[in-house]
Amino acid sequence: MQPYIHHVQYYETDKMGITHHSNYIRWMEEARVDFLEQIGWSYAKLESLGIVSPVIGIECLYKKSTTFNDKIQIELKVTEYRGLKFTLDYVMKNRNSNQIVATGKSRHCFLDAEGKPLLLNKKFPELHDVFNYYLQQNAKPI
Repeated sequence: MQPYIHHVQYYETDKMGITHHSNYIRWMEEARVDFLEQIGWSYAKLESLGIVSPVIGIECLYKKSTTFNDKIQIELKVTEYRGLKFTLDYVMKNRNSNQIVATGKSRHCFLDAEGKPLLLNKKFPELHDVFNYYLQQNAKPI
């Protein structure tokens, strides 16, 4: 899995030249969209199959400031998956200094197009297997 790289844009900074805190949540979304593309289950594909995956929780811990034109590498891991809900963990590093600038978590669920809970193992076993695979990859000792 390739990490996602975000280039900090000027408009993402505040009057002091520091990236506004709200942008880190957006970058997590960008990394999540990229992750789904990489595993072959893009948002477009999910939506065409009637699968919706809303955010049900989010957190972000800020460690170091970032500024315009920094390149932020975002590594994402599936850390929980139970067929209906899943959690992704994020580590954001400044590629120039290799320092962690933020960490985060996003929690999601799967719903059908009508907004009803969707158990992947019953309706979409291929996607269920993919999430289990990435969960198991992250459970292995280093």
